[in-house]
Amino acid sequence: MTMARVEKVRPRVSVITLDDPGTLNSMSFELVGALYDALAEVGKDNECYAVVLTGAGKGFCSGMNLEYVGLPPNTDGLTMARLATRAMSFMANIVPAMRDIPQPIIAAINGPAFGGGMCLPLGADIRIAARSARFCAAGIRNGLTGTELGVSYLLPRQIGSSRANEIILSGREVDAEEAERIGLVSRVVDDEALLPAAIELGERIAEYSGHGVAMTKEVMWSSLECGSLRAAIDLENRNQLLVRLTTRNLEEALKARKERRKPVYED
Repeated sequence: MTMARVEKVRPRVSVITLDDPGTLNSMSFELVGALYDALAEVGKDNECYAVVLTGAGKGFCSGMNLEYVGLPPNTDGLTMARLATRAMSFMANIVPAMRDIPQPIIAAINGPAFGGGMCLPLGADIRIAARSARFCAAGIRNGLTGTELGVSYLLPRQIGSSRANEIILSGREVDAEEAERIGLVSRVVDDEALLPAAIELGERIAEYSGHGVAMTKEVMWSSLECGSLRAAIDLENRNQLLVRLTTRNLEEALKARKERRKPVYED
């Protein structure tokens, strides 16, 4: 069984589904490896403009599989120290892999998103929660740290350091309504409306220039990571100029507006 399946649900929108519902899609090396493969597949699909990431069954992702996590690939003959380092990197680098694909990712979060399962959607560009969604930095409850998969970098930037520190250090659960209030997710919908809402948003994004959308995603992430307002503006300026001078998209947008039709961007 493939633990992360890809489905092209619309001509330009793909859905990646974490598919181990019996464990609430817990993070084994097999599941995370399948997610790497799924991201690579959609990332190479030039006809895909937006991606939805969700979990099969009653949960988005329950965090690390504590029953049987397995082994990361390519570890034969490694010492324990090297194996441990390889394992941590394999898990953690899934978030940068989400950032690296050109398509924006919409996380459609259903049910528990615990531990690494709370961190995973932080690597998405947009987060929509079902009313059943619950978030928890579960690692600290298990005698470990609450920081993994980039959460110490991403969560304070998304909801502020005081709220992020309180959620991570206390290990308490955050329900969907609170998640929306503090900005962890952008919207809460009924469970049955979650996937349709995420796909609809993906379709809206897919109406725009694929090149423009990909370049926008790149700059939004780069600006989150850069150190100053001036650096962000310099990057925006070069990005906007690059798209303006290498495409006829603006001319098409103006023509379509006059003709009262949707633009057809050829990039």
